[in-house]
Amino acid sequence: MQLFKTDLCLLCSSPIAPTINWESLLFGPNQKPICEKCYAQFSPIREPACKICNRSLDKLSPQFHQDGICNDCIKWQQSSKWKNVLEKNTSLFEYNDFMAEVIARFKYRGDYAMAKIFSQQLKQLLQNIDYDLLVPIPLSEERLYERGFNQTDSLALEAGAEPINLLRRIHSEKQSKKSRNERIHLPQVFQLSQAAPPFQNKHILLIDDVYTTGSTLRQAAVILLQAGAKTVQSLTLARG
Repeated sequence: MQLFKTDLCLLCSSPIAPTINWESLLFGPNQKPICEKCYAQFSPIREPACKICNRSLDKLSPQFHQDGICNDCIKWQQSSKWKNVLEKNTSLFEYNDFMAEVIARFKYRGDYAMAKIFSQQLKQLLQNIDYDLLVPIPLSEERLYERGFNQTDSLALEAGAEPINLLRRIHSEKQSKKSRNERIHLPQVFQLSQAAPPFQNKHILLIDDVYTTGSTLRQAAVILLQAGAKTVQSLTLARG
């Protein structure tokens, strides 16, 4: 008799045998959403990492970071407009080729199940971050219609959190096709939602899929701080 069902890996469809021990017999099988082979292809953020953006520093030459902060973040901090706007970013993984493919399935091919892959790790991170409101980076109405769901909403929901939609996107041009310099100098792409609840003096945690240049997250943070938020930090799946 088969005691527990064998599920398939969400990424490669290989069978995943459930973990069988006394705990699983009492409370049910410990079933992971992807197989060990697929999971091993993700690259966790390595320490030491940038104190602001969470970029792993071990592969950077010494001239590209200083006092635990990468040169990109040093440049952000040197700007009177952007200094201290984003307190800190925390990422799960580096943006390697495997992560890029998973996120492409998630965002552009409408595979909602991808959010389940990261649910437990995001849940653990959320328990260790001090925040009042979890705010997803929104899609434009056009992108939301194309994809059918907002991937950042799904990440929060699958992690058992309650995202609060404080922002709406007013600029819909795809940033994935833009250079770093173009992203940094984009016009403001967000405004507060008309139905935004009170959040003055609140600690806000933004959630997004990838931290690339930090431009999107900082633009969202500026709007929230100007409207009365106390601090803004971010949580992302990957650090590009």
